[in-house]
Formats: sequence, structure tokens, C-alpha cells
Amino acid sequence: MSRYVDELYRNPGQPGLRALLRGMLKLLFRGLIRPPVPFAVQALVLRLLTLGMPLAKGVSRSAEQIAGRPCMWHRPAAGGNGRVLLYLHGGAFVIGSPQTHRGICSALASRGQFDVCALDYRLAPAHPAPAACDDAVAAYQALLQRGYAPAQITLIGDSAGGNLVLVTAQKLAALKLPLPATLVCFSPVTDMTAEQLHAPAAGDPLLHPSWLDSARDAYCPAGLDRADPMLSPLFGQLKGLPPLLLQVGEDEVLLNDSLRLAEAARAADVAVRLERYEDLWHVFQAHAGLLHSADAALQRVVDFVNSAQTDSVS
Repeated sequence: MSRYVDELYRNPGQPGLRALLRGMLKLLFRGLIRPPVPFAVQALVLRLLTLGMPLAKGVSRSAEQIAGRPCMWHRPAAGGNGRVLLYLHGGAFVIGSPQTHRGICSALASRGQFDVCALDYRLAPAHPAPAACDDAVAAYQALLQRGYAPAQITLIGDSAGGNLVLVTAQKLAALKLPLPATLVCFSPVTDMTAEQLHAPAAGDPLLHPSWLDSARDAYCPAGLDRADPMLSPLFGQLKGLPPLLLQVGEDEVLLNDSLRLAEAARAADVAVRLERYEDLWHVFQAHAGLLHSADAALQRVVDFVNSAQTDSVS
């Protein structure tokens, strides 16, 4: 693959549906998933909001365990192609689960004929960093023990899960463990200092700044510098990481987290593809099956994983 690609996708289409979704997200997600609503209530709201998301056909789902943690496997009914995606869900480290991300995981399994393992990692505030990363490292090692070769594995995640993809990959490298073939991040949190957040002209319909503040306080251990690479992978060791795909909406406060990471990865000679989507918001890929732009973005994930993993074994 090319060492660095920065592509802006314009004209996402479906203006009526996008306007409807934007309004609903602003009212129900941004309006309810924020302080002073307790995290437990926020988790219930997210669960209810995601109940109606379409699930891809031809995919079986099963609740299992991996490395001592619950997970949900999504497997193509006709059998996969031997590749596995370890999916790390978003939710600002305080909410979210494999259940809330069934739609996006089933879509990836169907489109790519991948096995997708969505990990139910430990959440803050009961389990601040590095608990989630420890769970992800253990799950990756368990995949290796189950017979998956590193060249068959992709680490993928959205938002907080995108942060964990990067932190986990850096931890694997520090432990001198074999790295996965590819990394995929949807709108990752890369800088916990939050010093360079974006202010989109159209507004961010999903993320309320006070929610991000409360989640950072819950997840980050007291006394630890929030620029520490364990929290902020932007400042960690990027050199030597596998090929990286970043997808980010232009209308979200975390836009700069992706832009800055892409530049840092490029400087570290990481093969990185940055995809920016105009008039779309944080983790718009979750609307797969509804938004054509979400379907197209997930197809680009499939193409990236297949091409990069083919290169790694050739």
C-alpha cells in the first residue's frame, strides 16, 4: 500500500436522512449522554438507542469468553476467510459493550467474510486505565493461542476503542510480541489532554464536551500526566506499527485527534491511510445499513484489511 494517503470524501448524499439522524442524535445522544446523568443511566440509554440498528444477514452471533472476559463473536454463516477482527468498542471508556456495537460488527463480518470478536473490556470508573488495555492485550494473546497468525489479525475500534487499538499495539510492541497485520480506527481519541479539540461549524451532534471531560476524569488515574502514552497514543512510540487506517468525520470535536495522529504516524514512517468524510459526524459508520456513506466506509475497511494482510503474507 502507499505509505501515506489523505483523502477527503465529499457529497455523502441522502440529505434528508442525514438531517433526521443528526437531529435525533443531538436530542437523544448528546442530550442524554452527558453529566449529570449517571454513567449507569447513560449505558442504558445507549443500549436502547442501538437496539434498532440493522444487523447484517448471513452472520451468526454467539456470546463467549476470551482471556477471561465476555465477548461476542460475529461469524459469516458460510464460513470466514481465516481473518479475524478484534473489535474494541467506543463509549468514552465508561459505557458501551459488544451489544451496542452489534450492527457495525455484523456489517464488517458480512462485507469482509471476517470473524469478528467484540471484546467486553472492563470500564471506568470501576476500572480506570490500564485495565481496558490489559484486557485487549490478553484477548490478542488468546487469539494467537487459538491458532490465528498475526498476519490474520486486525485490531479495530471506534472512539475510545480506537484509542485502545493504538495503545494496545504500542503495548504489544513494548512486550516484543508479534504485531497484528493492520490497525483500523474510527474517530479515535489520541490526545487525552484535549488541548486541540475541533469546533466544527455545523456542530458535533453526538459528543458533548462535558461528557468527554467526565469520562476522562473517570478513566485517567489520578496523578498521571494525561499526555502519558498509556492514555494518549499520539505521544507514544509509533515507529514500527502495522499499516493504519483512520476514518473520521469532519463534523466532530475529535477531528484533530485523527489529523495529528496521521501526521505523527507519517513522520514515523508508518503506512497510514487517512479518510475524512465531509458533513458526517463521530463514528458515522455505526449507521451501516442506513447511510450509504457508512456502507462505503466499511467497504473501504474491508479493502484495506484484505490488501494489507495480503501484502504481509506475500
